[in-house]
Amino acid sequence: MGEQDRERRRVLRARFGPHAAAYVTSAGHARGPSLARLLALTDPDPAWRMLDVATGAGHVALAFASRVRQVIGWDVTVDMLAAARELAGRRGLANVAWACGDAEALGFGAASFDLVTCRLAAHHFRQPGRFLAECARLLAPGGRLAVVDNVVPDSEPVARFMNAFERLRDPSHAACLSVARWQALVEGTGFAVEATEMLPKTMDFARWTDVQQVSGRTRERLRSMLVGAPREVRAVLKPEVDGARIRFQLSEAVLVARRR
Repeated sequence: MGEQDRERRRVLRARFGPHAAAYVTSAGHARGPSLARLLALTDPDPAWRMLDVATGAGHVALAFASRVRQVIGWDVTVDMLAAARELAGRRGLANVAWACGDAEALGFGAASFDLVTCRLAAHHFRQPGRFLAECARLLAPGGRLAVVDNVVPDSEPVARFMNAFERLRDPSHAACLSVARWQALVEGTGFAVEATEMLPKTMDFARWTDVQQVSGRTRERLRSMLVGAPREVRAVLKPEVDGARIRFQLSEAVLVARRR
């Protein structure tokens, strides 16, 4: 592992470790329409072995646990895995294991899994192509890959603004990609895309900033960016100010592909 990879690990652990408990109860992570769509679109088989990459508080892994033979939740942050392990214990799930490591260097043998999932985490990956290549290596032929992440429009200026907006809130953010970019990366890594869905979601600005415990100064900078955004950005984010409350729009893409 190079020095850049080690530094990225350090940043992610420092950023997410202290907030693990918040992600256990975060509505967007614990529930949210994309979780149900993952289950529906992958149609898991009881014999499957599954890997959930960047599992965080384990919500995807635990949602699938009753539908597959075994789930392994993989994350770079030890505190997140501890929170996930505790949540699994409270639910009495015995077929879930947890392992710590990097999403771009998955420590398992070739063709070890029937399903690999990754939800609301890939925007932290510096090299999503490397992550996808690892998924292709780990999946048996015909195995499924399911990725959910926030996405940006094809417009480069809008994408650049949205990624800068997110990076100010969370310095560990790398980049949200467009749907077209995700499809091209997936197809170019040995997969055939079977389904792509877009799910809009309304974000409450206060909760969005609270989950990362941003400072008051950063919160004000984020607010100024949002309400003062260029017209083409506002057309996407659709900010609404109602007194002290601010809401805006994001979109998640759900992409399911089959290993050729």
